[in-house]
Amino acid sequence: MATAEEIAKFDSDGYLILDGFLSQKEVDTLRNQCRQIVEDMDPKQHAITVFSPHHRTDNDYFMNSGDNISFFFEEGAVDDKGEILVEKHKSLNKIGHALHELDPEFKRVTYKKKIHDICRGLSFKKPVIVQSMYIFKQPGIGGIVTPHQDATFLHTDPLKLTGFWIALEDCTLKNGCLQFVPGSHKDELVTQMVRNDDGKGVHFIKPADLVKEKYGDRFIPAEVKAGTLVVIDAKSVHMSEPNKSEKSRHIYTFHIAESQDTVWSKRNWLQPTEALPFPELYAGKEQ
Repeated sequence: MATAEEIAKFDSDGYLILDGFLSQKEVDTLRNQCRQIVEDMDPKQHAITVFSPHHRTDNDYFMNSGDNISFFFEEGAVDDKGEILVEKHKSLNKIGHALHELDPEFKRVTYKKKIHDICRGLSFKKPVIVQSMYIFKQPGIGGIVTPHQDATFLHTDPLKLTGFWIALEDCTLKNGCLQFVPGSHKDELVTQMVRNDDGKGVHFIKPADLVKEKYGDRFIPAEVKAGTLVVIDAKSVHMSEPNKSEKSRHIYTFHIAESQDTVWSKRNWLQPTEALPFPELYAGKEQ
């Protein structure tokens, strides 16, 4: 169970760092599992989709990735013709968005008893897991993640959504650790990314750059060790710089939303499907 002191710090700062959430063995298991997923992936069977702040990723491949395991590439790893320029394992920006349900190792971590306990501590009544991602932050080409609030992309009414971000390698300023504006979750949501009226693609209600303009240089680095869990409020403003180092920065992350007495926005890019309704955390077996 998250302690009263930890809950109070989360309520104050909008994020909470929990060291030692995963053992080194668990970290290695997830990294090895991801490596096998990539090894088994044939790029020719997937749309070569670049994921970066400079490319608004809203093609059909992205929009339909919520109930499967899809692959998104780094901007510097693909040429204008869609050809991969580097070794496959070093070309990916992320894998998403249903690892939490479709892969047994990632599912086991997502349903850990510790996650149940944290959600109960945060007063979740009927939490559902809405998406998951493995993010690589590749050495040398791992791109910036611009200042943002998770609720910009995933929204409920009333808003109750939390991110769970697990470091699988040591995260430092050099390889692009998270950075936060403490207390920013108490501010209003700056903008939202919503589906276009025709359901094809997305747009921002207000420019996404407004987040950066509003918060400027107020960011505090969160350097953490492998195995650390960072719990992130939906409105907490955070970012990460490009990885210009020679070391990658692998992480596993997922988002949990309240489903009791809330409405999942039909304007979110991500929607539950018949193939994969959002699974209930408490209904799953604690690991």
